[in-house]
Amino acid sequence: MFEEPYRWTEAVGNRRAYVDAQFAQGSPVVAVSYRGGILFVTVQRGIPKLYEIYDRIALGGMGHPADLETLRATALDMAHVEGFSRSPSDVTVMRLVKYALAPVVKRAYEEIFRAPLVAKVLLAQVGQQGSQDVFVTLDYDGVFDQSSGRAVLGATPAVADAMLKRLDRTGSMADAPLDVALPTALRAWAVGDLAQREDHEPDAPTDDAVEAHLKTICAERGLEVALLDREAAGVSKYRPLKPAEIAEVLVPWLGPDAAAR
Repeated sequence: MFEEPYRWTEAVGNRRAYVDAQFAQGSPVVAVSYRGGILFVTVQRGIPKLYEIYDRIALGGMGHPADLETLRATALDMAHVEGFSRSPSDVTVMRLVKYALAPVVKRAYEEIFRAPLVAKVLLAQVGQQGSQDVFVTLDYDGVFDQSSGRAVLGATPAVADAMLKRLDRTGSMADAPLDVALPTALRAWAVGDLAQREDHEPDAPTDDAVEAHLKTICAERGLEVALLDREAAGVSKYRPLKPAEIAEVLVPWLGPDAAAR
């Protein structure tokens, strides 16, 4: 009887090691405030990783596609129920995380006789001004964190920390145009992607390594970029960028051969 709490602790620790390993091959996600709203950036191979949740709210995720879909559907359901039964202004990122997503994720993680959700998500809500933008990250164990200005998802806390340091080195993007914010976000993404690879240390890679990695990635895989456009007409502020729009921003920086497909 006295061994049960220790067995539970050991089982949860084993789950953490298992889930951490699943994210090593995933693609990081970066979100930053810029002059026009909020920018989301990631890389994907056919399966979208960025989604609209509600008028001013978007979600980016990494992990198993089925588990990400579970969390996306949960957030969508609560957002639309709240918007209908209360008002659209009552639908906020923090309400979605506190009352819909975090309890589901925490319960799945701690119930050792069911599979945990192999997913972590980043939600952002665009405000009327950049200072009102809200970012929240939710880890696979149900722990969430709110920030302003930027947020990232990485395979481990060390990877996420390296990405944040890269963004902090550049400074706030709040007044930057898209053609400055997108390359900055992509460099932070590259730092995270390199840090997750077995042949790299979690320390921040050199600038040359980041640029070389981005040229390779942009030529071989599809960039996924979405905006929460602060100035967009209508209530919905979410807009995914088309490949041609991404290429228009990246060609002057990476060259025509590295344009998004």
